[in-house]
Amino acid sequence: MKENDCQDVFARLSELLDRELPAGTCEDLERHIENCPPCVEFVESLKKSVVLHRTYRPAADPPQLSREVKQALRNAYERMLAARGAGK
Repeated sequence: MKENDCQDVFARLSELLDRELPAGTCEDLERHIENCPPCVEFVESLKKSVVLHRTYRPAADPPQLSREVKQALRNAYERMLAARGAGK
């Protein structure tokens, strides 16, 4: 791999982590990551995100919205759409 192949690393990272690539390709990607600070930072950030996702448990279910609140949101959304249409 060339030093500027970060896009290839990003595109194939999921396959790399799941070991779905041929061994030689994995070695090439890993070698690039080891020698590329932006890729190291990206991979470490991704690993932290995965851990946080797996361990996150909300304290409680969110409260149900009342019929009035739902209608107010729907009305606001429709006004926003109408305003966008008027600006065309």
